[in-house]
This record gives sequence, structure tokens and C-alpha cells, in this order.
Amino acid sequence: MDRWRSSISTHLRKWSGGRGHGVHHHFLQGVAYKLGSGAVTLLILWWETRH
Repeated sequence: MDRWRSSISTHLRKWSGGRGHGVHHHFLQGVAYKLGSGAVTLLILWWETRH
């Protein structure tokens, strides 16, 4: 599970790294990170309850 999460975060970092940087970009990246981590947490909780 940790390898899966780290590969996703690496992919996201590479994807976002190819874009322009700036305050607005960093703000959106922070929001996306919070939403993404919340979604991953929900997914893990759902998976745990199903199995």
C-alpha cells in the first residue's frame, strides 16, 4: 500500500513539476494535495471495511 501511495505522489510531483511555478500554482498544489490525501484516506478506509 505504501509503495502504491509513493508511486502516485512521485507521479503527481513529476506532473506538477512540468508546469509553471508561482504563488497561485503552489496554492493550487497545496489544495490538490489536501484533497488527494483525503481521497486516498477515504479509499483506504472503504477498502478496509470491504475486506
